[in-house]
Amino acid sequence: MIKYFFQRKAIMFTIVLWVVVNIAGCEAFVRKFTRKPKKENMSREEMVVAPQEYKAPVIPKEEQYRQYFLYWKSWHDELIDSLSYNSNPKKQLGCISEAIKNLQALKDMLKEEKQKILAGYISQLERLKKVISNDAYGIHSVSSRFDAERLRRDILQKFSYNRIKNFLA
Repeated sequence: MIKYFFQRKAIMFTIVLWVVVNIAGCEAFVRKFTRKPKKENMSREEMVVAPQEYKAPVIPKEEQYRQYFLYWKSWHDELIDSLSYNSNPKKQLGCISEAIKNLQALKDMLKEEKQKILAGYISQLERLKKVISNDAYGIHSVSSRFDAERLRRDILQKFSYNRIKNFLA
């Protein structure tokens, strides 16, 4: 009976010890699932956003002319390619709009006598733009491509930098 009594106490002690350990648990486990206090008392720094102006580098007129001429040429080549492959009319209109925009920038950099000549080419491009916008099915894309190629050839011939460098304003 004494033996049974000690066995029973040992078993009870083991069970109580096991329950206490399970209730207390591992500290890392308890820390993981306890709610952290809110940090309302922390000082908050206000952000100060001051606008800052960055000056664009001054680009000489000659370099600007070359850049706009290159932009015009690449957009015009893209227009001719899109007209060749009967691609999306939105792409064609976007290309011709960018080409016109770059020619306008070129025109503003020239003296008056060359501005008039370039204005004629710009008006021809605007007429071509109307033709492209009205040609939803691409029926006139071949004639439009020929007009675009002719305009490209004429503008390249008359407004390349070597021929126009003395007429920059």
